[in-house]
Amino acid sequence: MLAPACVLPSVSATSAPVRRIAHLDMDAFYASVELLRYPQLQGLPVVIGGARRRDDDALLSRHAGLPLAEIPVAEFPRLKDYAGRGVITTATYAARQFGVGSAMGLMKAARLCPQAILLPVDFEEYRKYSRRFKAVITEIAPVMEDRGVDEVYIDFTEVPGGQRDAGRSLARLIQKSIFDATGLSCSIGVAPNKLLAKMASEFNKPKGISVVLAEDLQALIWPLPCRKINGVGPKAEEKLKAQGIYTIGELATRDPAWLVKIFGRSYGAWLHEAAWGRDNRPVVTESEPVSISRETTFERDLHAVRDKAELGAIFTRLCERVAADLRAKGYVGRTIGIKLRYDDFRSITRDQTLEQATADVRTIRRAAGQCLQRADLTRRLRLLGVRVGALARADGSTPDTSRKEIPRHDPTALLFPDA
Repeated sequence: MLAPACVLPSVSATSAPVRRIAHLDMDAFYASVELLRYPQLQGLPVVIGGARRRDDDALLSRHAGLPLAEIPVAEFPRLKDYAGRGVITTATYAARQFGVGSAMGLMKAARLCPQAILLPVDFEEYRKYSRRFKAVITEIAPVMEDRGVDEVYIDFTEVPGGQRDAGRSLARLIQKSIFDATGLSCSIGVAPNKLLAKMASEFNKPKGISVVLAEDLQALIWPLPCRKINGVGPKAEEKLKAQGIYTIGELATRDPAWLVKIFGRSYGAWLHEAAWGRDNRPVVTESEPVSISRETTFERDLHAVRDKAELGAIFTRLCERVAADLRAKGYVGRTIGIKLRYDDFRSITRDQTLEQATADVRTIRRAAGQCLQRADLTRRLRLLGVRVGALARADGSTPDTSRKEIPRHDPTALLFPDA
């Protein structure tokens, strides 16, 4: 018999408020933004992925001067006609019913849902709407942690109304305010910590609000598969299954010492804490990177000799973008590196450390070029990236190195330099 989960005491007028953390996730964000432009596609299977193609330009050219909302549905490119190896960024819920999902190859998706409409990604438009919905949130609840273009954590604990109905009332207000300002919907999970809040936000998608209390751990969390824990990836899931552990509840019954023996001291201990819904991480309103990088995946494999001019242009553009990111964020860096992924999906990195920190594009390109000379360039390449690490603020202070690198993967960088 499992021990009951810890139940938090009721809040009195003099006790500290119950910790309430929300995870907000925009519903099919990229696809939803596209449907604002093309409302005639509402309810249809739509896939967003790959760079802009000739078909996309031809569509707009044929209907130049016509409002986007009036372009006939029959005129849009279909997934069945796609040829290449791009991947899906997101898909509408109508497309997901056919088994189509994010990170799936477009060619595979075409076999599952050939009638789906295919639209190219438009990062600039998505970033614009991202800024809008986050501005709405911080007007209501200022303690917000940015976790990417379409998701955030919010601390409800001290916000007026944040304790009402266990946080559900404030979540409803934020949800409605975002829709009124942008026309976009979101799903929100509210829980005692970030770990449980992220899981809760997936319970009732789309347009859902889910609240998990401490006493709900056994009923709502333990029946879920271990993969639902943010931090348990496919490899860890398979290893857990090999040990006969399929659900979070089964994981919670395992002895912590045994988990450490099987999964290592740090990860094993974390698995035990996660299974019991424990997470003390704060909502961080500002974070500083330890490195800044840009990388791009090619539409076709490129060779350093036969495609020298094309690769050279890509390499220069990546260096320019990294330098621009550094200047925009007020950083300089000393460690310059490159990342290559070959046609067999094997990846390598090379880097070197300079005497002086820099944000100068010529210095970055020269140092990154020296790193390339130490890599095997006789094989075809799928991906190229440039990275600047060991960051310091341009004003001379040192950033908080507890933060992780968040690379920017921009497959349309070469076709849309302003994206």
